[in-house]
Amino acid sequence: MMPGIDGFTVLKEVRKLSEIPVIMLTARQAEVDRLKGFDQGADDYIVKPFSVRELVKRVRAIMRRTYHQENEIIYTFQELSLFTGSKLLQKNGIEIHLTSTEYKLLLSLFKNKGQILSREQLITQSFGQLYEGYDRNIDSYIKRIRQKIEDDVNKPKFLLTKYGAGYVLGGKGL
Repeated sequence: MMPGIDGFTVLKEVRKLSEIPVIMLTARQAEVDRLKGFDQGADDYIVKPFSVRELVKRVRAIMRRTYHQENEIIYTFQELSLFTGSKLLQKNGIEIHLTSTEYKLLLSLFKNKGQILSREQLITQSFGQLYEGYDRNIDSYIKRIRQKIEDDVNKPKFLLTKYGAGYVLGGKGL
């Protein structure tokens, strides 16, 4: 039971903004509550206590149906989610369009969350040794990614710069 608001209200608000898959995990076990959850748009409804293994199986089933991917890997950082199979980025459940280059860079940053990556490391991990662009192009891509994901590009909270070293997704004290 959440303080101040119930799960049904949260679900209603989510559905106003997004069609992101939702699994309700709840202590409410009455049939009327389960039916209400489905009527309001839940994709699944699990009553506590529940098996973590069963929850994982249900999440994978929903991911398969929704994103048509068997082995979708989802990287998350705060309110950002990067889906590898569908190459989809979401912030608070809302899709953010990425170019293929932006996706590759973000994937490298998500895989190395909290670690500073130099331009050269980003190029190697994102594009391989055959990259023919300038290393300073990375700065332009990072700027565009920030414009898409940050609330305030002048005070980034997701994609940070460590001057003289590189870029980091997350990290403390940078």
